[in-house]
Amino acid sequence: MAKFLGPKLKLSRRENLDLYLKSGIRDISLKCNIEKLPGQINSRKVRLSDYALQLREKQKVKRIYGILEKQFRNYYKKAKKLKGNTSINLLQLIELRLDNIIYRMGFSSTRAEAKQLINHKLVLVNNKIVNVPSYQIMLNDIVKINEKSINQKRIKLSLNINNKRIKSKWMNVDHKLFQGYLLRLPNRLDIYSNINEQLIIGLYSK
Repeated sequence: MAKFLGPKLKLSRRENLDLYLKSGIRDISLKCNIEKLPGQINSRKVRLSDYALQLREKQKVKRIYGILEKQFRNYYKKAKKLKGNTSINLLQLIELRLDNIIYRMGFSSTRAEAKQLINHKLVLVNNKIVNVPSYQIMLNDIVKINEKSINQKRIKLSLNINNKRIKSKWMNVDHKLFQGYLLRLPNRLDIYSNINEQLIIGLYSK
């Protein structure tokens, strides 16, 4: 599967936003690095067209969650067929990816690291190994780390780091048992406030 292998901070700089692609606790140093844009012309502000704004928003969300274009478009098509608000459906589908769930539960420092854990068959869903990062988690699914892998340093380090992060209220996580499950589906308030999903819907609706 294709993936971005270049400097992760470069993506954050492009969007002028911390995309949570680097492991570790966010601090002012990362903010400073994002604000330093070598080679960028800052002599005047360029007003972006509506299309450019929509495109940038889509790219930002794709990079936050580590999703490729074809996959992202398929999420939109699926969200459009579901009942309810298409934009909320889209965000929910993305949030319920297994790699995002592992990240939200605190078992990885980044979504890229969560993908590694899943690809290496270290994650179980309902006691069965799942090695597909895009696997959709449902209510009542039990997500856990393989018992043989719970002593891995990267997992323990992630738990220490993520203990300082705001917990997701829509899931119940037991870090001692290295497992968790959904209490409910995530609503809009549970998802990043700096995402303007309406711009993305407007782009794909054309």
